[in-house]
Amino acid sequence: MTSGYLWETLPELILSIGAMALLLVAAWRGDGATRAIGWASVALLLVAGLSLLGPAGHGGMAFGGLYHADSFAAYAKVLIYVGAALSIIIAPNWFARGGPLRAEYPVLILLSSVGMGMMVSAADLLTLYVGLELQSLAAYVLASFMRRDTRSAEAGLKYFILGALASGILLYGVALLYGFTGTTQFHGIASVFRIPAPHEIEVGRLMGLIFVLCGLFFKASIVPFHMWTPDVYEGAPTPVTIFFATAPKVAAVALLVRVAVEALGPATDAWRQIVSVVGIASILWGALAAVVQTNIKRLLAYSSINNVGFAILGLVAGTVDGVASVLFYMTVYIAMTMGSFLCVLQMRDADGNHVETIASLSGLSRTRPWLAAAMAMFMFSLAGIPPLFGFWPKWEVFRAVVEIGWWPLAAIGIAASVIGAYYYLKIVKIMYFDEPAPEFAPRDSHVEGGLIVLSAIAISPLGYLAIPFLTSACFVAAKALF
Repeated sequence: MTSGYLWETLPELILSIGAMALLLVAAWRGDGATRAIGWASVALLLVAGLSLLGPAGHGGMAFGGLYHADSFAAYAKVLIYVGAALSIIIAPNWFARGGPLRAEYPVLILLSSVGMGMMVSAADLLTLYVGLELQSLAAYVLASFMRRDTRSAEAGLKYFILGALASGILLYGVALLYGFTGTTQFHGIASVFRIPAPHEIEVGRLMGLIFVLCGLFFKASIVPFHMWTPDVYEGAPTPVTIFFATAPKVAAVALLVRVAVEALGPATDAWRQIVSVVGIASILWGALAAVVQTNIKRLLAYSSINNVGFAILGLVAGTVDGVASVLFYMTVYIAMTMGSFLCVLQMRDADGNHVETIASLSGLSRTRPWLAAAMAMFMFSLAGIPPLFGFWPKWEVFRAVVEIGWWPLAAIGIAASVIGAYYYLKIVKIMYFDEPAPEFAPRDSHVEGGLIVLSAIAISPLGYLAIPFLTSACFVAAKALF
């Protein structure tokens, strides 16, 4: 019986076995096989994604209710694998100047992807915890990958210490929920929360709910559990930062949605207030703190906090449309964030050294007009300014909130988005109206250039052509939770 369940977990099996095999190759061949291992890792991610067309994408419950292979998990895994693959593809060119690329880099991303896959397919608090820790352990190493770089080592240490604290908080919440519900399975927890009535929640269950949400808020870098994000984004190698800003972000938000809807659905009135407060707080703090930043990676870190705040407002609705708006937002967010960081990769001085100061972008429109135009598009899209595609996910989120009658929350979110637009427009102003800074080195990677173009097309008005397809796919994925 158990052997049949292996088809539901096929993506994780492919990535796990492949990662172990590639780790042996790395030990045998050394760093000379790094590029081959990287492309093999990308191929494994592609195969894992294709395997979602079978039972892994719609096979239902497996392993006695510990693992759920449904369309929601499949959609999230596709986004995760895309972010992971691109983080592997762009790494060699950066490490050629930033430091040696070790063969373990793509293997660590594969192992992290296994953990993220378990996170979004978790149907039990124990599966949730195991998947989250597998993802985190690989992420700690990736953050400090440049071990001789003080900033990278510091980023890894901070991430590890704060991550351990968040894991303790989450585990305490898991223990409380188990103690007061008698089960760790999501459907069992939901059944207990329905008795005697959803609005009469026992204090112990309520505290367990709060602690579990706090642990998940840390993983998604939601205020007030965001403190690690700017330091880790700045200190980690830029390809690793791109990875952190895309795949794990999607996994954390998807896990938060699944837990809130499947396990805590009957207690929606309780967690809805918490999510709405931290969502608005993330929007405001992400906007205000970004204004004073001088490092472009730290600014984009606060931008990610700001955007996740917008995304989880869709969860407040607690409806199929609300969850679909969250998935839609994270899909477009990946394209915007990937494009922004790819532009950051182009920031190199005449000697080829990477620079990260916002001041170095001064007058970029006169020295690298196409790069400035792409960067401006990503900034406008992140700000949600039409006609760029970044406007539509915000519209969907606000529409879902208004449909449940919480229009004051939508009004606050819209007002806060105006604050956030300031620092995005500040970047555009620096590139187009300030005196030119020393010119960046010419682009030397056709892969990075091509990815920037694809990202720019995706968030341009042409992206609106994908709305029917994305809306349908997100709705089907969201409906699986209900």
